[in-house]
Amino acid sequence: MVVDDHPLWRDAVERDLAAAGLDVVAVAADGREALARFPAARPQVVVLDLQIPAPDGVEVTTEIVRQDPSVRVLILSASGEHADVLAAVKAGATGYLVKSASREELLTAVRRVADGDPVFTAGLAGLVLGEFQRISDAPTPDPSEPRLTERETEVLKMVAKGLSYRQIADRLVLSHRTVQNHVQNTLTKLQMHNRVELTRYAIERGLDAE
Repeated sequence: MVVDDHPLWRDAVERDLAAAGLDVVAVAADGREALARFPAARPQVVVLDLQIPAPDGVEVTTEIVRQDPSVRVLILSASGEHADVLAAVKAGATGYLVKSASREELLTAVRRVADGDPVFTAGLAGLVLGEFQRISDAPTPDPSEPRLTERETEVLKMVAKGLSYRQIADRLVLSHRTVQNHVQNTLTKLQMHNRVELTRYAIERGLDAE
């Protein structure tokens, strides 16, 4: 699903995605249209501009992730402002590209986000992880927290270090699908929505340093 209030840009993104063999199930020009069409369209990935007529991209992200925690949101925005990036990620976005990205970068990002990989324009990934680390006060583990298996913990450590599913699969000699299943099971146990939240959880517990 492509959401952007600029018709030429929206049409270009839709055309590029379709030409690459991806199925664009809906388009929308503003927040209200996006929220109205989302339930019926049920897209796997939403390519979303932040600066759209109300509700804005952050509010739309919050609401569609609430409706369907499995949806992946890729922000495609003219803004590279740190506050915008962090607001989008905290709302549940899995990736963030600025509009200066090339067609190839966009297509790669859509496919990676569909797999659950966080994708950011160069320089923004460090900002996001740095912010999560800054607000973390390394809380004492809660005994009531769900217990992860040894393999789930092993996969989680690699997620925290920024490895893709395929890289994790290669290192652990597992199939890509098995790694996806471990991550999905971990998300379910921890009641989280995406890999960005999972990475924050792991960093708060120092798993990225292990």
